[in-house]
Amino acid sequence: MHNVAIDLKDMGHEVTGSDDEIYDPSLSRLKKHNLLPEKMGWDDDKIVDNIDLIILGKHAKADNPELLKAQSIGLKIMSFPEFITDTSTATQRICIAGSHGKTSTTSMIMHVLSKLEFDFDYLVGANLEGFNKMVKLSGADILVVEGDEYPSSCIDMRAKMLHYKPTISVITGMAWDHVNIYKTYDSYKEAFRSFLKSMDSTAVCFFDQSDEELRKMLITESFAVQRQGYLGLEIDKKGNVAFENEKYPIKIFGHHNMLNLNAALLVCQNLGISSADFFKTIAEFKGAAKRLECILKTNQLIVYKDFAHAPSKCKATVAAMRQKYPHKKIKGLLELHTFSSLSANFIPQYKGTMEGLDQAGIFYDPHAVAMKKMDPIEKNFVQESFSHENLVVFNVASDCHQFLNESLTDGTEVLLIMSSGNLAGFDLEAMIESVPK
Repeated sequence: MHNVAIDLKDMGHEVTGSDDEIYDPSLSRLKKHNLLPEKMGWDDDKIVDNIDLIILGKHAKADNPELLKAQSIGLKIMSFPEFITDTSTATQRICIAGSHGKTSTTSMIMHVLSKLEFDFDYLVGANLEGFNKMVKLSGADILVVEGDEYPSSCIDMRAKMLHYKPTISVITGMAWDHVNIYKTYDSYKEAFRSFLKSMDSTAVCFFDQSDEELRKMLITESFAVQRQGYLGLEIDKKGNVAFENEKYPIKIFGHHNMLNLNAALLVCQNLGISSADFFKTIAEFKGAAKRLECILKTNQLIVYKDFAHAPSKCKATVAAMRQKYPHKKIKGLLELHTFSSLSANFIPQYKGTMEGLDQAGIFYDPHAVAMKKMDPIEKNFVQESFSHENLVVFNVASDCHQFLNESLTDGTEVLLIMSSGNLAGFDLEAMIESVPK
């Protein structure tokens, strides 16, 4: 949402917005562009009849006073993805969907298109080197979007990905998530069925055929869209990709990223890009921000930051770290921050996801639980659910921060931090600065 606000301001529109809490990086970026609200919270006095359009995010509830005022005076209201689709005139629309890997795959495609000087618009969920914002809507004929399965808004409960009507799509996999919306795995899978049904026979969908549930759906069920499965690309011991009897150097690692890479390759080939040009340009791709992002590398300590929060993402990230550093002592911390990860009915899905870490920590902030109006969760329950022999659970910020700071002196060689939150305000930059270079 904040990136759409920035893009609209860049195009000359007058933009205002509201929220009850705003965290970094959104906070700093809105402030930089003079778009930060004067105060947090909702105020229906902001809603006046000369507003051209309300763009409604999912966070606002149906009883939100600003929304109720906008409805009462008949203002035009669109959900975030509805606005993206309504604004774009692209004839080639690429949508990357799936439970994991969406941002990385979308970022890979964007990197290649940019390096090859394609004119394209985009929507991606992370900062990417070479791009000064995460949304661009300029009227280009190619649109690349990361398609979320989360509902569009409180008055538009369709999954966001259903709005985009792609000509080229990817489904990276299906692993139950967003349990506040999808109470069962079957209802979650139904969202992807709807996505497949939203495309006609002129469109193509690439899918991870190593995902058994997804493969079964794509092969045994009837959809008009053309379908093509893919597997992860092979890498040699030096980390080079082996493709069609050639070896190509890359900077990214992990089996999940080799799946993402193949999906990106297939999309780019469909846009007319040769495999040679693809691998030439992807060689310098370092990954999107917070997606296995190496933020410190010294002889003493290596630190990675990752956005992983769902079970499948945590498991893939931990496995990638162990594969890259098979003989090092790896310590990891996961922050439970999303609705699903803080749900007692869902937390057992994390069993075994931290295997591969020598030492593991789990942090959750009771304030985040309260903000989501959820029932409190017990530390012992979290401990038992993860089932890791060397795991500690924190629900006090200072204990979590101490766990991280001790990584400088307890023999940790690789530190992995997985979070979609802010670790209760932990100053990661200060910790990194304190490490002797």
